[in-house]
Amino acid sequence: MSFEIADITLSSRFFLGTAGYPSPLILEQAIQASGAQVVTVGLKRQLAEGSGKPVSNVQGQGYFELIRQSGARLLPNTAGCHTAAEAITLAQMAREVFDTNWIKLEVIGDSYTLQPDPVELVHAAAELVKQGFEVFPYCTDDLVTCYRLLDAGCRVLMPWGAPIGSGQGLINPYALRTLRERITDVPLIVDAGIGSPMDAIQAMELGFDAVLLNSAVSNAHNPVLMAEAFKLAIDAGHKAYQAGIMAEQDMAVATTPVTGRPFVLA
Repeated sequence: MSFEIADITLSSRFFLGTAGYPSPLILEQAIQASGAQVVTVGLKRQLAEGSGKPVSNVQGQGYFELIRQSGARLLPNTAGCHTAAEAITLAQMAREVFDTNWIKLEVIGDSYTLQPDPVELVHAAAELVKQGFEVFPYCTDDLVTCYRLLDAGCRVLMPWGAPIGSGQGLINPYALRTLRERITDVPLIVDAGIGSPMDAIQAMELGFDAVLLNSAVSNAHNPVLMAEAFKLAIDAGHKAYQAGIMAEQDMAVATTPVTGRPFVLA
């Protein structure tokens, strides 16, 4: 089950977001239940206004310290940024705060759909790669945009399944399947829009390397149990892809061959 991403070997293919949980304790338990080895943190949303320092949670324990203590690798993101310049500045801050060159790059072009701006995204990615970052770009399922991100130096791509937080699942399986067929030597992670474990299974059965999600777990009635459900679904989908999923048939196909005459067992 292990795979390599950005020169790091991971055994879990579940990347988990950390926003919107009912309490720090539930977040901690959800990370444990998920088995996730990579968790995302939104620096812009967690900094105290004007202070440049992490906000502490209501129980007094630093939010970032709780994430660190989980043992998972941190993947800071530039959520909330709308220009390449803004995202680059936030990435630089994240590298200082978290002591990591990993960055999930988000540059939003539309406030309603939260769809990435492909032009600003590619520009930011190219500059951050030059600065030594390992860029995980959140992008749409557009093949040409993905090519441009690879040209910019990205070694992993994170196409959406659907708009962020929508829970619509994979709205364009054809586009995602095409990405996987055309881009075979780079890790692909479905990010955003996943609503249920069924969606995660579908993504993994298409051959994607991992799934990143947040809202489907944090907004569940029981986030810890849902985190475990997604863990099992992602593992099952990947194993099914490895095993080889049977092709769909237009008509019924008998599973037991018919010999043409009856026989009696003694």
